[in-house]
Amino acid sequence: MWNYNFFIYIVTNRDKSILYVGVTNDLSRRLYEHYENRGNPSTFAGKYHCYYLIHYERFVHIEEAISREKKIKKWRREKKWDLIKSLNPEIKFLNKEINPE
Repeated sequence: MWNYNFFIYIVTNRDKSILYVGVTNDLSRRLYEHYENRGNPSTFAGKYHCYYLIHYERFVHIEEAISREKKIKKWRREKKWDLIKSLNPEIKFLNKEINPE
């Protein structure tokens, strides 16, 4: 059996006023893409400069990751913040954890 990595993730803008929930098989690449798209009005994350990682979860099966992403997207904002704070209480930007420099 193959060992795959899939991630759901939440990124925000510098002010932590916007949340974007996504799914990917390459979190490092996806964060780079969000960064490169900053200011791009044709994408939600780009329009609102959402490229600061504040939460992520790893899955082996894509179906589980997609299911979790859809579930979180339906949550109210307060519930999303509760999830984020449960694992990242100081709401630190985690980008360097994924892409150390």
